[in-house]
Amino acid sequence: MATPPKDDYSLIPPFQTIPKEMYVCTRIHEKHPFGVFIYGNTPDESTFALVLLELSLVLVITHTIHHLLKPFKQPRVISEILGGIIIGPSCLCRVPNFAAWMFPGQSAFIFRNIGSFAFMYFMFVSGVKMDLLMIKKATKKQWYIGMFGMVVPVLVTCAVAFLVRNSLEPEMKKLSSIWGVSAALAITSFPVLHPIIRELNLLSSDIGRMALATAVIGDIVGMYGVIAFEAAKQGEFRLMAAVGYILSLIVFFIAIFGGSRMLMFWIIKMTPEGKPVEQFYIVAILAGVLVWGFMSDFFGIALANGPMWFGLAIPDGPPLGATLVHKCETFISDILMPFAYINMGLMTDVFAMGAAWATLRPLFLIILTGYLSKFVSTLFMTRFFEMPIREGVTLSLIMSLRGQVEFLLFIHWLDFQMIGIPQFTMFVLFSTLLTSIATPMISMFYNPNRPYMINKRRNIQHTPPNTELNLLVCFMEEDSVPGILHLLEVFNPTLHSPFLIHSLHLVELVGRAAPVFIDHAEEDNRDKSNMDEETGTIHKSFQGIQEARRDVVKIHSFTSVAPKRSMYQDVCELALNRKSCLIILPYSVSPMASMAGSDMVQNNVKSLNYTVLEHSPCSVAILVDKGEFRPPTNNVRMSVAGIRYHFAMLFLGGADAREALACADRMAGNPNVSLTVIRFLAFNGEGENDMEKKLDDGLVTSFWVKYEGNEQVAYREVVVRNGEETVAAIRAMNSESYDLWIVGRKLGINPILIEGLSSWSESLELGVIGDYVASVDLGSSASVLVVQQQVLRDKEANSDGLQGRITRYVNSFF
Repeated sequence: MATPPKDDYSLIPPFQTIPKEMYVCTRIHEKHPFGVFIYGNTPDESTFALVLLELSLVLVITHTIHHLLKPFKQPRVISEILGGIIIGPSCLCRVPNFAAWMFPGQSAFIFRNIGSFAFMYFMFVSGVKMDLLMIKKATKKQWYIGMFGMVVPVLVTCAVAFLVRNSLEPEMKKLSSIWGVSAALAITSFPVLHPIIRELNLLSSDIGRMALATAVIGDIVGMYGVIAFEAAKQGEFRLMAAVGYILSLIVFFIAIFGGSRMLMFWIIKMTPEGKPVEQFYIVAILAGVLVWGFMSDFFGIALANGPMWFGLAIPDGPPLGATLVHKCETFISDILMPFAYINMGLMTDVFAMGAAWATLRPLFLIILTGYLSKFVSTLFMTRFFEMPIREGVTLSLIMSLRGQVEFLLFIHWLDFQMIGIPQFTMFVLFSTLLTSIATPMISMFYNPNRPYMINKRRNIQHTPPNTELNLLVCFMEEDSVPGILHLLEVFNPTLHSPFLIHSLHLVELVGRAAPVFIDHAEEDNRDKSNMDEETGTIHKSFQGIQEARRDVVKIHSFTSVAPKRSMYQDVCELALNRKSCLIILPYSVSPMASMAGSDMVQNNVKSLNYTVLEHSPCSVAILVDKGEFRPPTNNVRMSVAGIRYHFAMLFLGGADAREALACADRMAGNPNVSLTVIRFLAFNGEGENDMEKKLDDGLVTSFWVKYEGNEQVAYREVVVRNGEETVAAIRAMNSESYDLWIVGRKLGINPILIEGLSSWSESLELGVIGDYVASVDLGSSASVLVVQQQVLRDKEANSDGLQGRITRYVNSFF
């Protein structure tokens, strides 16, 4: 297609011949709405309708690809990139009729503008979620890995670029271009890493935390590299342009981090404690993104830099950062960003690479050198610090990931005419291929649950009776604290068997990217900023226990701010590191449950309990507190003097039942507790496992011998033929008005005892019997304690499927 010379910006004189290809014929659409039945319109006759159709098409393609690639552990960004490429000239738009019908005239210009708009808000939200204090918290190891993993690739890539410099395009030969490409290939961006790490459920893992901290270091250092590239590019035309760029940049930083940040703190100060930020401020801040985008583009600072720095100026987390992320993140990622991927796909042309391959070969070598040197240099530093090879490879793969920020840079280079469409296509395909290969390899090399799968047996049953009992109690609601504190009291701490209690308050991560784990014994003013009023209240409640029972109870308090999906990792890791023998979790039941006729369980607590049960390195007890099992006053300190309790322990056999009996044994030592143990046996021993039966007989016999002369402890046996008779027996016992039911969850239960009950069980985390005694069907107001014993297990080694086989093969080398 003929185009006027680049230096000729004047109108074409009337007497000059104009090639036919330069004519673009358009018509002004009528104002009536699009309507196929009324006016017989087709979509290409309405610009707005066509945009909606294009967006719908790319969303359908993207979600279909994501669904197909999900078993291969591909992140969402890969399906979004492929969706944009498929709709572009590399695939569908290769068909002339499709391109003419779907993208007529200046359609690409529309997507270019909306795509830029999307990138602005994407970078803004990423900036809001980033915590620059991570740099201050970063260890020397993270600094060395981050810096070495950037400096070495830049030097190596620059060296290779100079070796093949004569074969590069004229714009790529320039020193500024070589520097810009080398720096871009060496830096791993935080906005790219965070969503992929979150998808892989690695945010709360050690390797995930290290990767995020290292990425923040890379972003801050890389920012200076981008500034140097921009200044050098502008200085190519006029030296004073580079000086003006630097001066405007200084003013820009002062205005954002001096003026705007102070304004954000004022907004937080004006927001009452526990109240949401006013809508007016939220709208003003989102409008401010456009203002800073305009200012950064106006001063030549690059369109997305202003919004990202503006986001960095907003304090992360609640109330302001959390509100901004909550209100706009989904709209940006699901509605706006597809426009950016369509725009990128329209500029990606695989077929254009064939004709330009001679000039692309040296660029291919540069890109390959940059990515390989990044991986090798990071791996070298991990081995230098004696990290396990598995973790070192995982971190190196994570630091090799590429995504939205890199694509934004490629588009920026295209604007500078530093690269053309063939070069742009090569950069996009290389980055996409690298991320698509690295992500499943990360899942294969590193399993965050591995430390909890193979470990020593830690449970109540095998803890000597006259030793310190190490417990971990977890909670998400303040409402669940009184019941847990009361349970700890009836567990009967004594001078011979004192309690070391680790309390962990779990807070959902909102408005910030990196999880926070606070040890309140070592907290400083920086960490206190992450605490809210509720955390402080709960912390004081547990400190009150220690003050009241200092002789038998020690408290160590923690707070974890993490995504719901990965909260269990902090729970399991803390239990593993502190050598706890029992984790106590609340199972919250809404007061509306009895009115509705079914249990209404908080989904976040249910999900946490279930994942902890699956991965816990020690035994787990879930307390279903129905409100009756609480202190008679609002005083949460452990004191039950003068209060009499009657507990029932349902023993159906198996490891979980034995652990539940061990817990009941501890409670039976409390002078204020009377305990009834009911053992269920199958008629004629049907369905029994010989080994489990011997273990059950041994424990029950020793328990009965221990309490034979104790009037407060009773033991009964019930023989049943099926689950129906088991339920009938429990119903008959309900008339005795127990305060607490104690049951094993499921492991080792004779299937005959619960035959026919599994079909109506609604809660997998409570088990069949636990779910029944906790439900409104029984009509009991008693609370329920469901216990699961930790047993030696290796789920990873027994995993099925291709990934499991590959994992076992890789593990054999490490």
